[in-house]
Amino acid sequence: MKRTERLTVTYHGLTVGTLTMTPDRTRCAFAYDKEWLSTGFSIAPLELPLKSDLFIAKPEPFGGNFGIFEDSLPDGYGTYLLDRMLRREGIDIATLTPVERLSIVGSSGMGALCYVPETKMGESGEGYTLDALQQMALDVLSEKEGEDPSVLYFNSGNSGGCRPKCLVTDDEGHWLVKFRHTYDPKDMGAEELRYNECAHRAGITVPDYKLMEGKYFATRRFDLREGQRLHTATAAALLGVDIRTPNVDYKTLLHLTGFITQDPAQVDEMYRRMAFNILTDNKDDHAKNFAFLYDHGRWSLAPAYDLTRCTAGYNGEHATTVNGHGRPTLEDMLIVGETIRIPRKRGLEIIRSVAEACTEILAEEWKGVKL
Repeated sequence: MKRTERLTVTYHGLTVGTLTMTPDRTRCAFAYDKEWLSTGFSIAPLELPLKSDLFIAKPEPFGGNFGIFEDSLPDGYGTYLLDRMLRREGIDIATLTPVERLSIVGSSGMGALCYVPETKMGESGEGYTLDALQQMALDVLSEKEGEDPSVLYFNSGNSGGCRPKCLVTDDEGHWLVKFRHTYDPKDMGAEELRYNECAHRAGITVPDYKLMEGKYFATRRFDLREGQRLHTATAAALLGVDIRTPNVDYKTLLHLTGFITQDPAQVDEMYRRMAFNILTDNKDDHAKNFAFLYDHGRWSLAPAYDLTRCTAGYNGEHATTVNGHGRPTLEDMLIVGETIRIPRKRGLEIIRSVAEACTEILAEEWKGVKL
């Protein structure tokens, strides 16, 4: 693999800026292109404001990378596949810089940012059935010898999360399809479908969804609209936080939503998502599971995703706390709402409406609770 020292970051074919490593190869440095400074937008308003500075990334929490570019990299399952693929090629992954990992992503990542030059590796893996990809994923995750991870990696689109995924295009559009992990029940797809149905009834914006072949949960890609890729940023990237440890509160997510969208209705929606996750035992509610889209000069809350039962969380607590508590009460939710000017009466109305829409999936501790 050829060493890459510098990347051009592009958006819809336009140059956004240049990304390099510092001389000691420990941190990324980024500068916007002069033309982009005149005609473009800030790709990360908190970390990379639109001005003609040379930005140097912090050592942590992204290993010397910027949060917005870290979003382009795979995590969890995708990182596991990429590292296995690189080792098969005899590459020492410990020596790879964020710039070199982004060169492998190239134009294949989620969202609208692309990285030039692109390092081509592995095979595309076209023509495999969903059942075949599911079995390959289980085999790779079980550390079976001889399995080539490149097919799975290039089918995943560098999507995040710990569960196997692939990208599928059919007559109805572009879909992200989720597979079982080795520890998941066989009906996992049907359960995620139920969660999305309930979320939709609860007034939460979710992408179109369906079961493929009666068992694989598929969600329409929200980073594509009318054939155009949309700039996408997770809350983790915007806030510069590491999701490996719980360090974000819903109060912060609500205030971030207000700041970046300038829209009270979208703050209400974030509050509704908080209530949904708490009431339905979705403890995998970390900051990478909330995202924002930039389109036509405005930021908006991306549709909700990764909605399913997750009782483990972080030691049995929610990844995102409510009023500082990982096992929040109704009072915690109401207090957090008040910090962003959602009156208690309005907050209670939202929580009740979510509970009524989610009767079939309510967590045990919320069944019978008078709201």
